[in-house]
Amino acid sequence: MAITMRNFPEGENATITAQLGGYSVLEYQRDLSVSPQEAQLSYFASKMNVRRRQLVCHLDRFASRSVTMQAGAMQWMAGDVQPRTGVRGVGDFARKLVRGSVTGESAIKPEYEGTGIIALEPTYKYILLEKLSNWGSGMVVEDGAYLSSDSSITQKAIMTSRASAQLAGGEGLFNLGLFGDGVVALESYVPREELVIADLTDDVLKIDGPLAIAWSASLEFTVERTTKSLIGSAASGEGFVNVYRGTGRVMFAPVARGHVGDMTN
Repeated sequence: MAITMRNFPEGENATITAQLGGYSVLEYQRDLSVSPQEAQLSYFASKMNVRRRQLVCHLDRFASRSVTMQAGAMQWMAGDVQPRTGVRGVGDFARKLVRGSVTGESAIKPEYEGTGIIALEPTYKYILLEKLSNWGSGMVVEDGAYLSSDSSITQKAIMTSRASAQLAGGEGLFNLGLFGDGVVALESYVPREELVIADLTDDVLKIDGPLAIAWSASLEFTVERTTKSLIGSAASGEGFVNVYRGTGRVMFAPVARGHVGDMTN
């Protein structure tokens, strides 16, 4: 048995812009499936790099021959691919429910195992492929940034330090932590070319707002006042800042999410 794919993954209107591990990122140069009324908007959107992107998984290139992805992300699959819930018993199901409720991510992330190809739903966001070993002991990602990963990678809920200050700063109590060896696919509202990478060695990075896409699990993440007193914070014009302290890496955007428009699917 065999499947022959034509006009995929690459074609006259699509090119592969990134590859790592079993992942490929497919970018459509223009949105050709538009009405005459939408043609002008689509044309100028493509000139400004507002394009549909699609994550493609080649299962036979993963060491575990399986991937985990965000619920509802799969568009189609071809070959000997078996979907699984990723739940390994009642205890594992309970842990996943708790983790999902506190991180804001889907509680049950489906796994796909086999030797075929899986294509995820296209998105106008940017897709980042990250090798987990480059992030030290593990990676913590911002809410909504996770897209897919090798199924051998462990997922955990990581609690933010100093919860009271962190709640006042508008952050969630928990973030999704990823641990192990493999490749992680993330979604970003700005392109990789604009992302800032900060490598800390026993130092501190302070960011005004939730601009970070991901950071090393070895870093202590807190939300703190800009000064020690409320009066000082008011005088400086700032309230709370996100603080990353220790040794590790932080990847953050130069602009807030709302400043780049509605980058939804």
